[in-house]
Formats: sequence, structure tokens, C-alpha cells
Amino acid sequence: MNWGVFEGLLSGVNKYSTAFGRMWLSLVFIFRLLVYVVAAEKVWSDDHKDFDCNTRQPGCTNVCFDHFFPVSHIRLWALQLILVTCPSLLVIMHVAYREAKEQRHRAAGRDDCSHIYTNPGKKRGGLWWTYLLSLIFKAGVDVVFLYIFYHFYRNYTLPRVVKCELPPCPNVVDCFISRPTEKNIFTLFMVVTTCICVMLNLVEAAYLIGKRCHEYLLAGSEEGCQ
Repeated sequence: MNWGVFEGLLSGVNKYSTAFGRMWLSLVFIFRLLVYVVAAEKVWSDDHKDFDCNTRQPGCTNVCFDHFFPVSHIRLWALQLILVTCPSLLVIMHVAYREAKEQRHRAAGRDDCSHIYTNPGKKRGGLWWTYLLSLIFKAGVDVVFLYIFYHFYRNYTLPRVVKCELPPCPNVVDCFISRPTEKNIFTLFMVVTTCICVMLNLVEAAYLIGKRCHEYLLAGSEEGCQ
């Protein structure tokens, strides 16, 4: 990974975010992305290799593993992190589009005092809607993945022993999951941080809407006084 490019993207997201958005970004980067890269991948690296069943029937272990682990935690988290960070990049792209449009306006030789956007990074007009929709999308993605994890792994936890009777297993066999306690701790940690991120997204969305309503009320009261 090119950390210089990644650092530039993070600084751009921070620049155009509110205080709640900066808190969300710090939480995603430190408590989700770094934990995923540094620790979680290693914890699940042996999930298939050390999934043991008390039978030597060919294919039984693979079938049971696929039944109890239909999708790997690691792959689900990777997809979740990709989807949840993309909307922030769309905000940066929208700001970059505004800046390029403003530069073309100035390069056209028009009056220097006129501006299309006085501050391209200010959340007004289309950029306000882009930012608000990005918050709703990020919260929605996290909620959907919380449901997916709960659907696949009840209560977000893994048992120590699972019983499998799927063909070609000759009978009911016991299968043992590698390091279930450690995996449960990391799963619950990621679930808790995801819930906090959802709350931050919703609080930030409510803050933006409340601030916009307050501005409209102030503008209406000033017009009424005139």
C-alpha cells in the first residue's frame, strides 16, 4: 500500500468533514482498518486448516466448514471497509470538480470579482446533498453488514464445537473450530466499533439537517424584520 497516497486521501477527507466526520474517520482508520490489517487477518489465517472433524471420510470436513463458514469474516470485513469508505472519496471528488470548474471560470478571462463557488469546499448546494447522502449510505452499509454477520453467525459468536451431519459425512460428527475465543473477541470488537460508527453517521446527518433548518429559520426571520 502506498501510505503517502493514503495519507493524502485521509487529509482531504478530514479537510471537508465536520467534527463528527473526523471522529468517524479516526475510528474507522485506527480501530477498524488497522485492527483488520495488523491482527484480524492473522487470527483467521488458520480457520480452514485447523478446522478438525472427528472423521476421516473424504470431503466431510470441507462440506462442514463451508456450511458453518459460508463467507469468511475477513472477506466480509474487507468488502465492508471498501464500501464504507468510498462515499468519503466521492465527497473529495465533488469538491475537486467544483475547484476545477472555478478554475475554468477564472481562466475564461471573466471578471475577477465573480465566482461560481466562493469556497468550493463549503457544504452548500449539491455538495451538501452529496455529503448527506454519503453519511446515510455509510450508515446503511454498516447496518446491512451487521445483519449479514448476525444472519450467518448468531449473536456474532462462534461455538467451540459444532455438530455436522451433512453428506458425505457417515453420521453426526463433531467439528472443532480453531481459537474460537480469540475470534469471538475480535468479532465483538468489530461489531461494537461498527455500531459506534453508525451512531456517529446518524448524529452528523442530524447535525447537518438541524444546522440547515436553523439557517433557513434565521433567513426567514431576517426577511420578516425587513
